[in-house]
Amino acid sequence: MREFTIGTVERPVTKKRARPVRGPWAIRVPKGGGESRVLAPCAYAAKVAPPAPPSAMETCLYEDPESQRLLCYLVEEEREGGERCYRVYDAAGEAIGAVRRIPPFRKPLKHTWRIEQPGHPEIVGRNEWASGGAKQMADRAAGKVLTGALNSLTHVVPSGEGATSGSGGSQRQSRKLEWWSGGELVMVSQSIKSLKVKVDWLDRRLAFSFAVLGDT
Repeated sequence: MREFTIGTVERPVTKKRARPVRGPWAIRVPKGGGESRVLAPCAYAAKVAPPAPPSAMETCLYEDPESQRLLCYLVEEEREGGERCYRVYDAAGEAIGAVRRIPPFRKPLKHTWRIEQPGHPEIVGRNEWASGGAKQMADRAAGKVLTGALNSLTHVVPSGEGATSGSGGSQRQSRKLEWWSGGELVMVSQSIKSLKVKVDWLDRRLAFSFAVLGDT
């Protein structure tokens, strides 16, 4: 699985379909195209229920729509300096990594993200225009992609798909992030609208966890 989104839309609007067909809040994988395009659920987001502990955050991820088979859950860990750390655990309660939200060191910059996966260098999620190798950053600094950089700062999530709930009509600013680890591009995310994994080794449960949190 290389690409996914999170939301309630199962069949998006098309020329022949005026309104989307909706289902449960879930991690969804796009399949097909045109009128047959489907966003198929592969993990369901729901309230905390056993075997997840009471300390688990809303929302947990399950393998089934009945919330019987737990996939993973998050527990928030307090940090100093405004940092937020979310530990991710599997169904057996074993830690599989963490997602961290790092506050900006000055305005008007926005926060950045980190994903920690044992056995791999830290994964850093940053604005697209501020990531990549030295040449890419030099090109951007020279103004070759300035317009795209500014546009990437404020992207509006389509109406009907909020960042953390399935209610319709909400809109929120988001941005495109590139996730790098040791010089390797690991993932590209456009808030909850689209997340594309570029490597095989990334634990998809950690990517799912970021999607549940949303880029807020």
